[in-house]
Amino acid sequence: MRSSPTWRAMTRSPVNFLTSAAPWRSLGYLASSGLVGLLSLVVLGGVLVCGLLLSVLGVGLVLLAGSVLLGIPLAALERRRLRLLEGPHEDRPASPHGTVTRPGLGPWLTTRLREPATWREFSYAVVFAVLLSFVNLALLALTGLLAALVVAPVQVAVTSAQPEALVLTGIGIAGLPVAAYALGAAAAAQSWFVRLMLAPKEGEQTDRVMELTRSRARMADAFEAERRRIERDLHDGAQQHLVALVMTLGLAELELGAADPAAGKGGELVSRARHEAKQALDELRDLIRGIHPRVLTDHGVAAAVSDVAVRCRVPVAVDVELTGRLPAQIEATAYFFISEALTNVVKHSGAAAATVHGRLAAGRLSVTVTDDGVGGAGLRDGGGLQGLADRVAVVDGRLTLSSPCGGPTALSLEIPCRHRHSVSS
Repeated sequence: MRSSPTWRAMTRSPVNFLTSAAPWRSLGYLASSGLVGLLSLVVLGGVLVCGLLLSVLGVGLVLLAGSVLLGIPLAALERRRLRLLEGPHEDRPASPHGTVTRPGLGPWLTTRLREPATWREFSYAVVFAVLLSFVNLALLALTGLLAALVVAPVQVAVTSAQPEALVLTGIGIAGLPVAAYALGAAAAAQSWFVRLMLAPKEGEQTDRVMELTRSRARMADAFEAERRRIERDLHDGAQQHLVALVMTLGLAELELGAADPAAGKGGELVSRARHEAKQALDELRDLIRGIHPRVLTDHGVAAAVSDVAVRCRVPVAVDVELTGRLPAQIEATAYFFISEALTNVVKHSGAAAATVHGRLAAGRLSVTVTDDGVGGAGLRDGGGLQGLADRVAVVDGRLTLSSPCGGPTALSLEIPCRHRHSVSS
């Protein structure tokens, strides 16, 4: 467990510690600790006493169980209060509690009472209220006494003409640095105790990471299902209507030409409408193909990339060798990465040629798209590459970019994955 910034300031540069904000931070932290501790003692003690007195009626058992849960909000406050001592830029401990999977008060209570973190937080609440609050108040009282020794004898010496009183002022001035170190040490020790008791343990962190991973996987699956629904609706709905419109306009053009070859204006308008409808149909087909092409579903990433390369306005050399099919989400992400990368090459790079290189080795898919363009690309907030990086992160992928001014540009993707099944020849 790492040491407190206050403790590091005390041990590395004791003199600078006295002139820094650390003693004042320690004073504020311990003062608030004393107040919060006394309030916790009143609330926790009251609930425990009432629970014991009413235990014969059965209601007291509910109060006793509730007293255990009082440690949860206190622990959350204590983790936040570390900012008073350590500053806003230090990372405060995360909550050690897991996610409650079912709604309702009953599942929440059951989950929390079964967690070791809840009982650690209750133990901390007892120690904090019964012991630490009084220790903090005693240190504050000692500091206040030393401050009074500095000020009060000066007033006595001035008003009563008793210069010997200034001896006490000297004692107070000499004692203030000692009090500053004592406050700093006590605050550092308490922050260490907070992290020891209230920070997630290794197993709890693992459970939390697993839950976040499962949640992210569920979001990825939901996104994939929604994408397929949109693709199906576009393919079976809007595309078919456009096809019918193009055919109808073609028949109307033929009818107008057959009925009156001299009626050029109406025929010209129908012809233009047919051309625009056909262009809209082509764009819609490109959109559907860009979302998730049929060749990707049927034949995998390598075939889909070759199809993208053929349609790209910049010559693309494809070198993708995969001996088997990958999970559907991995294939969709890899295809999206390559398609977006080549789109950026066409729009922004000014390149004359590009290459796509892909391999699967040691359970990791590596794909690199390079071009001989002007370079200067970057991962900027709100930019297309940043959005691509966010999309890749959903499947634990990692995006790296090398794009010096003058080129070349290399955009690489690496995703952990396994084969799904072999591709039949």
